[in-house]
Amino acid sequence: MVTHAGKLFVFAAPSGAGKTTLVNALLENHPELRFSISYTTREPRSNEANEVDYLFVSEDEFMQLRDQGEMLEYAEVFDNYYATSRSQVDKHLSEGHNVILEIDWQGAAQVRSSMPECVSIFILPPSLEELGRRLRDRRTDSADVIERRLRDAVSDMSHWDEFDHVIINDKLEQAVADLEEVLAGTGDSSSTANIDLRQAISRIID
Repeated sequence: MVTHAGKLFVFAAPSGAGKTTLVNALLENHPELRFSISYTTREPRSNEANEVDYLFVSEDEFMQLRDQGEMLEYAEVFDNYYATSRSQVDKHLSEGHNVILEIDWQGAAQVRSSMPECVSIFILPPSLEELGRRLRDRRTDSADVIERRLRDAVSDMSHWDEFDHVIINDKLEQAVADLEEVLAGTGDSSSTANIDLRQAISRIID
């Protein structure tokens, strides 16, 4: 059994909620944090580099790694596979580093099952209208893909209550401040047990 000196923070969100922006802000503020680079079978985008943004592999390579037990979690998202490297996470944690995973809710459920001591965080947009605007402003997807992402987002957002914390990403600075509290172990305001937060969430997703 691997002994972990660090803590694992698991981030999930619907597409367009700003998860990557928030994670990057935390990594900039805390260079001691380690970011787990995910495997994926999708093609790299023009601004992405292998072993920096993702570990790009073929579907055959992906399945071989899965069968070898290398995947801490994996999921199929938008017709491509994504996974977290178990060996990479264990190495960082055993060296005493806190680790950030940026995955989807399905993967987060798998990680919580195998590593229940992790801290799970779900990022929500302030409204579905704002989520749609952010997806369109990225200008990386067709109108059909954006509509699909919005439909999937509604489904994804229904899983918020499975997480330890929820951050409503309305104003970036406040969302980062809320996340800093979670990292410090003082994030009561973003705890899913917080009644005021639960009421705010219900106004977003209902």
